[in-house]
Amino acid sequence: MLKINQLEKNFDEKLVLNKITTEFPKEKTTVIVGPSGSGKTTLLRSLDLLVKPDSGEINFDDLQLDFSNPITKHEANELRNKTSMVFQNWNLFPNLSILDNITVAPIHVHHQDKEVAEKNAHSLLQEVGLDEYAGSFPSELSGGQQQRISICRALAVKPEYILLDEPTSALDPESEIKILEMLSRISKEGQSMIMVTHNMQFAKDAADKIIFVENGVIEYDGPKDDFFSNPTPRVQEFLQGISLK
Repeated sequence: MLKINQLEKNFDEKLVLNKITTEFPKEKTTVIVGPSGSGKTTLLRSLDLLVKPDSGEINFDDLQLDFSNPITKHEANELRNKTSMVFQNWNLFPNLSILDNITVAPIHVHHQDKEVAEKNAHSLLQEVGLDEYAGSFPSELSGGQQQRISICRALAVKPEYILLDEPTSALDPESEIKILEMLSRISKEGQSMIMVTHNMQFAKDAADKIIFVENGVIEYDGPKDDFFSNPTPRVQEFLQGISLK
């Protein structure tokens, strides 16, 4: 299981994460919510060291990172090999075909046999109905299609946890629905998932656990049912400001 303890992060003397302690259960979906600027994305990106915490600990099974000491390159790579990130803007390599975008990390980072990597990539593309675009380039696909490809790319390395930073925020409503349906299916298949989102309907449907962050502090950490059915006054205020679909 992935756990964090007393994580802190400052940007230009502003405390963005304030001694955050929580855990992310395996084979479950944890959704991180909160108002804009609350520290959600910083928390998510700390989990694979895209943002390096100033202090605190990350414990991932037998891997223990204590940020009071320097983190070695080997330790950082060991953590990153356990996770895979999906961003708001899909960040595909524009000069590579869709197939190569999906297989580049399995082949060159994880040293997977090319034939095996390509077979797995085609299988992922078939699942999302995009295998016919394997030889195409990202610019030839719509934004929603590219985001589905980026999720395939993240899954291709078989991460223990997939991390998603508002993956539908740049999409039109129809594309958003397709992406959320895809993520709901992945969640039901037991893929460990941690997702930052403003989409409360997805949280209501797919989350096992919800973390509500505000001003760099966790204000709620528990089951989704309690979050929606028995909200604290602050959570209730937050939910009232968001229209559930």
